[in-house]
Amino acid sequence: MASRSTDSRTGSGSSPTIDAVSLAIIEQLQEDGRRPYAAIGKAVGLSEAAVRQRVQKLLDQGVMQIVAVTDPLTVGLRRQAMVGINVEGDLDPVADALTAMSECEYVVMTAGSFDLMVEIVCEDDDHLLEVINRRIRTLPGVRSTESFVYLKLKKQTYMWGTR
Repeated sequence: MASRSTDSRTGSGSSPTIDAVSLAIIEQLQEDGRRPYAAIGKAVGLSEAAVRQRVQKLLDQGVMQIVAVTDPLTVGLRRQAMVGINVEGDLDPVADALTAMSECEYVVMTAGSFDLMVEIVCEDDDHLLEVINRRIRTLPGVRSTESFVYLKLKKQTYMWGTR
């Protein structure tokens, strides 16, 4: 990338500044996303109102999201794969098309063997084949794909945000 783009969440080219108290609030919510603001306030030394205000600011800045994370197997999504994609030309149109696909949970531009890495969550092998063969490989600019089918998920965590 030749130029630095403006972050639409902060309105500047830089990341939001996060102090130790905000990091502590994030840690509290990562342990339990439904923890009451009063309990968080007690743990971090703020009032309930101050915690509510800080959480809203973190949400507005795009620093974090509060979501329900499901186990794909329990909701009928039995096949997951990481797909490495090589692209000819501009990556953005391909990345944008992948981002629009509901099966693509994670899309990242990379340096190395692949231009893009995409995590796909599907109902079964037939669904995965349809997504890769008929929807991804047919995108203009896609030169090649390599699929890494998940056999077993050993660890999935979202605690990396405050290390």
